[in-house]
Amino acid sequence: MSPPPLRVLTFLYSFAPGGVERVAARLHAAFVRHGVESRVVMADTRIAPPFPLPAVTQVAPEPRGNTVSRLVALVRGLPAIIARDRIDLLFCAGNTYTAPAVLLRLTMGRACPPILAKISNDLVRPDMPWLVRVCYRRWLRIQGRYIDHFVGMAPAMRGEIATLIGVPDDRISIIEDPALSDADLTRLARVRDTAQRDHTGRHFLAIGRLAPQKNFPLLLDAFARIAQPDDRLRILGEGPERAALEAQAARLGIADKVALPGHTDPLDVWLGQADAFVLSSDFEGVPAVVIEALAAGLPIVATDCCVSMADLLGHGTLGSLVPVGDAAALGAAMDSVASNESAEIVAARRAAAARFTIEHATGRYVELMQRLVAQRYGARV
Repeated sequence: MSPPPLRVLTFLYSFAPGGVERVAARLHAAFVRHGVESRVVMADTRIAPPFPLPAVTQVAPEPRGNTVSRLVALVRGLPAIIARDRIDLLFCAGNTYTAPAVLLRLTMGRACPPILAKISNDLVRPDMPWLVRVCYRRWLRIQGRYIDHFVGMAPAMRGEIATLIGVPDDRISIIEDPALSDADLTRLARVRDTAQRDHTGRHFLAIGRLAPQKNFPLLLDAFARIAQPDDRLRILGEGPERAALEAQAARLGIADKVALPGHTDPLDVWLGQADAFVLSSDFEGVPAVVIEALAAGLPIVATDCCVSMADLLGHGTLGSLVPVGDAAALGAAMDSVASNESAEIVAARRAAAARFTIEHATGRYVELMQRLVAQRYGARV
């Protein structure tokens, strides 16, 4: 008699535009196709998922308006759902969701299923004031006590997880972030190869939430230093810093060269038309937008904003890496982007992106989940 299907629950605050939620949706759909009884429980369902998904429910009947109330809704509502549906494992989709994960373990005790947490962002957090960073380091250690297993999104993250969260190697797995599918790889390459880039000047592209982490003020400063009359910068995304960025562009005299079209999906046309992709972040995990730019074969300039960035860019062979916060270095790297690159470099970028697909990751996630459940409960019948 074969064991029953694995029952996995992913909990999310909402499907607000964000890389963590997009990858969580992609993984959930892949788990279902793999035969897992996967479900997603939301605190707020007012924002639609990035594509149609099965087995998505809301933890409470009324929408939740902010992160704290959504956190409370999850912690209050999930225990009954976990018990009713006999959930085998909880999947914590990113750093943002470690708080409800730890609170569930504290409130449910041994009744809480094993928790698997994906580390989706930088753990060092140099952006934090020192006292906040001290508290954050203690919070990471608390996660290590109450979360069963951690997944890093690139090999370089293993040491960072072990050191800062304080867990042994056998509680860490590396599964490359499934930011794309095999079909996405083919589509992005085709879009890039067939695009007619007949514009004058250089077109730079940046993508991300208009928030401090992305440090778009640095990008505007760097662009202003090197912008020629026909150069253009497009920043795709939405967020609280829009007005400040528009004002900064006006002060720098580049308002006519900078566009902020807002949140845009899909990114195909933009990746096809750009001459280079630029990442100016202060910190990241393994940014999906860089993987998409690699898949397109686009020249890349990025700050050294995470432990994985050097490996992601082939230690300088696939793109330019500059120090965090250095506008002069960022501008110089943007200014030196080659207009005509070899087919070998483009192919190498696409090969690097091929590691980060849902087809590559799904079976490894399911195998890991089955192992964690077996360690907790033994054979399931």
